Order: sequence, then structure tokens, then C-alpha cells
Amino acid sequence: MPTPSFRDYLYQPDHPRVAKLRGLDARSYAEAAKHDSFAGPMIEGWNRLYPQPFVGVTNDGLLREGLFTLTEAQPGDEAPTSDMVAAADKLLALASPAQRDRLSYAVDAPEWQSWANPEFMQHDTGLRLDELEPWIRDAALALVEASLSPEGYSLVRNLMRINGFLGQLVDLPLLMNEHSYNFALYGVPSETEPWGWQLFGHHVALNCLLIGSRMVVSPVFLGAEPDVIDDGPHQGVKVFKERIQWARELMAALPDSLRADAVVFHHLQDASMPEGRLHPGDERHLAGCFQDNRVIPYEGIRVSSMPAIAVELLDRVVDDSIACLPAGPRAVRLREIQEHYGETWFSWIGGWQGDDAFYFRLQSPVVILELDHHTGVFLNNQHPAPFHMHTVLRTPNGNDYGRALVQQAVSRPE
Repeated sequence: MPTPSFRDYLYQPDHPRVAKLRGLDARSYAEAAKHDSFAGPMIEGWNRLYPQPFVGVTNDGLLREGLFTLTEAQPGDEAPTSDMVAAADKLLALASPAQRDRLSYAVDAPEWQSWANPEFMQHDTGLRLDELEPWIRDAALALVEASLSPEGYSLVRNLMRINGFLGQLVDLPLLMNEHSYNFALYGVPSETEPWGWQLFGHHVALNCLLIGSRMVVSPVFLGAEPDVIDDGPHQGVKVFKERIQWARELMAALPDSLRADAVVFHHLQDASMPEGRLHPGDERHLAGCFQDNRVIPYEGIRVSSMPAIAVELLDRVVDDSIACLPAGPRAVRLREIQEHYGETWFSWIGGWQGDDAFYFRLQSPVVILELDHHTGVFLNNQHPAPFHMHTVLRTPNGNDYGRALVQQAVSRPE
């Protein structure tokens, strides 16, 4: 069977799914989405979750203490603190007083939990990039670039470009474009005190916290519909291909009995799933937006039971999933995750061969990684397809948004 192409699933221009949205921008659609048969119920459900006081994702409802300790990074593991502070200071200097007021929040403000990944703007946090003067927008993106690895920043920008490509495909450029994202600062940029930034919008959401030389980038949501750009100035962009291939190879490397135990459902839209297991927007994802306090039980198999070749492939998946981090913090995060492999679980939904769509989750006391292939939102495929995927990265037990480290920082003696 040939690999399915996203172009086989384009809506006709007069189809109500896209025609009724034509001409709407983010602000007009934010109101219209509340009454949309698809978006409306999701918005209602998420409104019940935000803003709840932050606790953190757990596997059993009990917050595990002592996992995250605020210490200075070892030589070679440091965050790019000076570059980040300089970039943030430049952004603040360029912004008007009114823009600075809208841009800036307290380091532990509840607005940090307002991020979301759909195309509709449920919460207007910070500044909207496509409404800014180009030099201010560029300064905000320069802070993102100063904070991430080169490959991480390239991935983020390519996902934003794919969003613009999708907007052109369905003729909704006011709603989905390369800069239809919100950006906010939390805390005061500092070489020593906690502060950070947030970027969120359709298929891209990053939350970055800095304390001295220590960095936490979590939660992270990165996705794409479609997963390639096949026309225009950015033709040739492809995303997540290696991670998906390594995940398939990991499943192939498992003994039959172990693979069977890893598979919790055989089909992505499985009749045996309990009520509520499929979310209309998140589909199989459990740790997406507004799930900061969710209880997610472990499922599947322990990583410690995997053969060495499977663990080697898992290491590649993990390293690729944290590749947004600059080299030092990325090494720290990889060690942290690997040190907990003895209490890490891996689960799978769907097929794993050929072009099968699938979902997997890696979960431990210190990380949740999810990848899920989805049905169409602005493409019309009714079944999950490899050209539309969502990925999630979280730090359970209270350190999303670096919150566990922030609490230690604010309580330390002067």
C-alpha cells in the first residue's frame, strides 16, 4: 500500500468546515469557537480545569517529594543564562509600556497554566506575535532562540511555518499563520532569580523556566498537521520522522510476549476503550493542555524488562524528545530520565509496522513523553494518520513550569 498523502484529504474550498471560518482572525474565532460543535465542548471541559491551583501530574494522586533539587549546574551543564537575560532585556526595552504590562506576569502566576495547542485562542495571555511590530516579534523569537538548542529552535520555527502552510492550504491565513502564537514573560529576567517565558498556539507550546544556571523546559507540546511542507519557500521541511521510525524499531526489537504486554489497546479507535479514554481534541493524549494535576496510572511494561537493543532505541527517542534543550541542560535531563529507568513504564496503542498510526507513552516519576497520531482537524481524514501527530513532554510530581525549583528558590535564606 502506498504511503497516504495529506493532499488526499484536503477539504474542498466551499466545505463548511473551512468555509464558515474564512475571514476570521484569532480574536473573532475565539468567540465563534465557543459555539462550534467541535471546539465548544472542549472549551467547556478545559474551563473547568483552569485555573486550578497547581499540584502536578502524578501516577497515583500522591505527589512524590525529593525528586528535584535546586543546585547550581555542573561545569558544562549550564543553561545559556547570560544570553537569555540579554535577549529578554532587549525585548523589554523595545516594547512600549502598555506592551510590557501585557507581556509580564509573576513567576508563579496562574496564567502560566493557560497555554493550549488548538488554533482557537482560548486564553489571550501575553502578546500575540502576529499583532506585533516586526522588530518586537523578532525580539521575542530571539529570546526563544537564545534559550533553545539550534536544532530545537529550528524544529519550533518549522512547526510554526507548517502552521502557516496549513493556513494557506485551507485559505485561513488570518487564523493560522507562521506567527499566530502568544508570548509571555514570567518573573524579572535575572542571572540568579527565577524567571521564564512561554510561547503557545497551534501545535506549538513551550514553557521555559530559568534559575541561575538551571533550566526546565516543561510542559512542551509540539505537533504538526501535515508533517511536511511540499510547496513554497519552505518546501522540504519534514518533522518527527526519525522519532517515529525509532519508536517502530523499538517495538520490533521487543520479544513477542513483551510487545504484547506493552500494547494496551490494539486499535487507536478501539471499542474496548473505557468511556472518556478518547478525548475529542487530545484523542489518546493524557498529559496535554490543562492537565497539570491529572492522575495518570502507569501502563504497559517496565523499561528494565526490555532487551538492550530496545533500550538503546528508547534512548534515541528520549534524546530526540528533549532536543529543544541546549546541550548542557539536555545532558542533565537525559541523565535524570535514564536514572529512573528502573521505575519507568512504556505503553503502546495501535499497530507498529509499515505506515501504521500509533500512540506511545513513556512515564516515570520524572518524565512523561507521549506521541499520538491523529484524525484530521483541517484535513478530512476520519482515522488517525501518520501525517498528523501531537507530542507532549511533561515533568510530573510538581516540576512542570519548574515549579518545584521555584518553590525552593523563593524559600531559601537571603
